[in-house]
Amino acid sequence: MIGDQCPLPGSGDGDRIQLAHGEGGRLMRSLLGEVIIPTLGNDLLAQAHDGCVLPTLNGPAVFTTDSYVVTPLLFPGGDIGKLAVYGTSNDLAVSGARPRWLSLSLIIEEGLSLSFLRRILQSIADAAREADVQVVTGDTKVVPRGAADGLFITTSGVGELMMPAPWPEGIQPGDAILVTGPIGRHGIAVLAARERLEMDPVPTSDTGALFPAVAALHEAGVPIHALRDCTRGGLTAVLHEWAHASRTTMIIEGSQVPVLPETRGLCELLGLDPFHCACEGTMAIALPADHVNHALQVLQSVNISASAVHIGEAVPRQISPVAVRRSLGQLVALDEPWGAPLPRIC
Repeated sequence: MIGDQCPLPGSGDGDRIQLAHGEGGRLMRSLLGEVIIPTLGNDLLAQAHDGCVLPTLNGPAVFTTDSYVVTPLLFPGGDIGKLAVYGTSNDLAVSGARPRWLSLSLIIEEGLSLSFLRRILQSIADAAREADVQVVTGDTKVVPRGAADGLFITTSGVGELMMPAPWPEGIQPGDAILVTGPIGRHGIAVLAARERLEMDPVPTSDTGALFPAVAALHEAGVPIHALRDCTRGGLTAVLHEWAHASRTTMIIEGSQVPVLPETRGLCELLGLDPFHCACEGTMAIALPADHVNHALQVLQSVNISASAVHIGEAVPRQISPVAVRRSLGQLVALDEPWGAPLPRIC
């Protein structure tokens, strides 16, 4: 033993992750062979090499990567495993790509229970099936107690481009702005779970796969100028990003923006703005105004976007990049977030 850390298996609780689970020896082979690979198993992952040989794509590949450090690891509507799969798959989807393959890197804190890890791995497997992606390679590390808040996950994703990438530079004055569902749900669900706030109904995260909605728009021939999932910074961050990239101003009708009562209630209680709170299964869409009705009809036929609504438009650049028409009818500048009202949410 060197110092006070010993990677060798001891005689303690057999349901706990030990440092030796990350050291490349017998316990690591057991963790991979008996826990991780059987839960996530597919033909590509079964290659079991340091890299995975992927099938040839029919078009250009889209690549993305993200890390997940949510606290708590479990929250109403999801957990860190679902968040990792859906979050990376959604980044591919709003880039105009069909999600195909994911890598999965686990940084596990010593002492995490194996039963909890199995639960998270099962969530990852379930979410991957729903998102129609395969986990094909990965890595596992174990760090000492207190170094990882239980579990950190990093995923990278590869998708197949199916449409011109819908970047915000393509937004034109007169374009309509849509959202696919109520905003702020994920951030408020995590906040309520973290602080153990008792609410009825309990706020639940909107964590989910957005690709079915993107694919439905594409298959219906709806022209899309921009797509973005409203994660950190919420809808506000997306609108400011779009306004900056397209040199337009976003005018939003506040009364049209969907917010669930439990989200609005907790925001009012704590002095938060739902526009700033994160989503994990809701996206904003910019498209030509004459396609709004068709787009809404298509989106509302898909579960993940059944509550889609038209909330505003892009106009020639004004003093404020984003403005919201509030309840009294006045346009009020919507400032860009300076920081996170709730850190470590994804």
